[in-house]
Amino acid sequence: MKDTVETPPVGSLSNRARTYALVVLTIVYAFNFIDRQILVILQEAIKNDLGLSDTQLGLLSGFSFAIFYTVLGLPIARLADRMNRRNIISIALAIWSGMTALSGMAQNFTQLLLARMGVGVGEAGGSPPAHSMISDMFTAGKRSTALAVYSAGLYLGIFLGYTSGGYLQEAYDWRTTFMIVGIPGVLLAIILRMTVQEPPRGLYDKPGSDKRYSLVETFQILFKLKSFPFIAFGCAMSAFVSYGTSNFMPSFMIRYHGISPSEIGLTLGLVTGIGGMIGTFLGGALTDRFGAKDARWYLWLPGLTAVTAIPLALVTYHTSSKEVMLGTYFLVVILSTLYLAPSIAVTHRLVPPSMRALSSAVLFLVLNLIGMGLGPVLVGAISDFEAARTGADGLRTALTIGTCIAIVKGYLFWTGGRKLPEDLARD
Repeated sequence: MKDTVETPPVGSLSNRARTYALVVLTIVYAFNFIDRQILVILQEAIKNDLGLSDTQLGLLSGFSFAIFYTVLGLPIARLADRMNRRNIISIALAIWSGMTALSGMAQNFTQLLLARMGVGVGEAGGSPPAHSMISDMFTAGKRSTALAVYSAGLYLGIFLGYTSGGYLQEAYDWRTTFMIVGIPGVLLAIILRMTVQEPPRGLYDKPGSDKRYSLVETFQILFKLKSFPFIAFGCAMSAFVSYGTSNFMPSFMIRYHGISPSEIGLTLGLVTGIGGMIGTFLGGALTDRFGAKDARWYLWLPGLTAVTAIPLALVTYHTSSKEVMLGTYFLVVILSTLYLAPSIAVTHRLVPPSMRALSSAVLFLVLNLIGMGLGPVLVGAISDFEAARTGADGLRTALTIGTCIAIVKGYLFWTGGRKLPEDLARD
């Protein structure tokens, strides 16, 4: 679906208004991941307090969250293609922040599982409406960069979640930490609702592209495209490797390197947060630059960096040096995070403006069910299996196996890039 308008038309938001909106949406996305990832830094304390297994930890951070996050994302995205997107995000933010605070009241695995499901319900209303708003605020040639700024909120949130979580856990306990982290999001929801403008739809797109699409029609259109299945499953395998390995990095650092929770919070927060922001910005900027000459680079670049990250990740999990481990992991994070912004931007170029929120939800359905839903559970299950088989901790083996799966995502992105020009050239 070609975009034809590259200059700000009458009725578009002012530069100041759209910049402010992008900043606030990025902060909201950061809160999304603070509340999502705070569990990761607290999981060793939760495991010891509630007597959980690694498989149960994987369920808490993976499938229990992902199933509600992805399935509810579809009807919410359909609403976002028809209703005020800013209001939807504001309500969703208040819900997931409140459920994060309630996580601190859990007395057993089941109660904590239900609370994390509630977080997933709220966060389902975050990204698809935001993606749609951003694509309506920026021209096609600037969308990947704008979406990269927004996506960097993910790693800002991880950084803040790790650093604040490690400190708060040692200063208080894991229950109090959940409550302290959750409450500010409710205040941010009010700020979003009162100060951010809802952008007009489709002003940067060719006329006559405002038809409303059903969920079935959206699936049919997307999966009839030759490139989209490779984009979706490439993103899914990226998330599978990233969630599966990163969710157990705090546990890995504690078990194999003897690092304290507060030190993990700071070091892992810096490594993951800064590395992720660098990778996301680079992904948007580089693909906008190279993609202007050859659109295939929107997918080829993520494919190349995925394969390049594998040997660095293997060093990360097998070196005995803490410094080498952190240095190589920093590079892994940069290389592994280039895929998200260009994948979203390309997907939005392939569909009409009135399908953007729903297309993001479909993309995230595949990404999160496979990536977030199965990645942590598989790594946790392999770890438990190896521990039972050998009598030793099996987490290193599980992380090694999870890392090698990245070669699949390299193939998917590379193949998707080859098929992309034909989809972009269609009428």
